[in-house]
Parts: sequence; structure tokens; C-alpha cells
Amino acid sequence: MALKRRNKVEATFSMSSMTDLIFLLLLFFVMASTMSSPNDIKINLPQSRAKTTTKQVVAKVNIDNLGNYSVAVGKKKAQPIEADQLEAYLMQLQAQDSTTYIALHADQDIAYKEVVHVLDIANQHKMKLVIATKK
Repeated sequence: MALKRRNKVEATFSMSSMTDLIFLLLLFFVMASTMSSPNDIKINLPQSRAKTTTKQVVAKVNIDNLGNYSVAVGKKKAQPIEADQLEAYLMQLQAQDSTTYIALHADQDIAYKEVVHVLDIANQHKMKLVIATKK
């Protein structure tokens, strides 16, 4: 008496479980990437090899190698200003004309936090900022 198996064993591999896993991972990464919001400061960086000019630079913020701030408006001579007064001064300039640009001239040897301080002010008040570089 020959007994036959009711369930046949197949030698093939079912890809449905693998595709389900791939779609779940894809869904997870799509959802995770849309939930995170990076804290980027969007600025207009000029190229260091080519000359780029802005339409109108109203304020030129200078930071020397000692961390001292000075602001020059238009073609006037730069006037020293305290770091805590810089935000109010730039807001006053923006109130006069909201389409103006601010050029940031920072010494290469200063602490990075000094540059980020000016970038944060510009980002918070939606000012147009250009970082000046050497050619």
C-alpha cells in the first residue's frame, strides 16, 4: 500500500514576504524623512572663484579677528557696534527697505559662533544675507 503525501513540498521561494518587507521599510523611511525638519539656515553663498554681485548691499557687517563688530551702511565708513545691539540695528535697516541685502565680512580666524550669531539674526527676520569671500 503506497501512501501518498497530501502536501507537496515545492522547491521555489515565495517572494511575497520579501516584497512586503521592502514596502514596509520604504514606507517607514518616507514617513521618517517627511517628519524631520532640519534647522538649516538658507543663505546665498557666493562662489569663491567667480565674481558675483548683489543688486544692492545696504549693510556691510564686519567681524574682525578679535570678534569686534562694525557695520557700514552704503558707502559710509564702518561704525563699531556691540554684538547685542546688532539685531536691533539690522531690523531698523530692514524696516526702511525690505529688499536690501546684508554682506557679512568675517575674518577667517574668528570663532564659528560669531558667524552663526549673524546668520541666526538674518534667518529669524528673513533678511537677505550674502557671505563675502576672497577670490
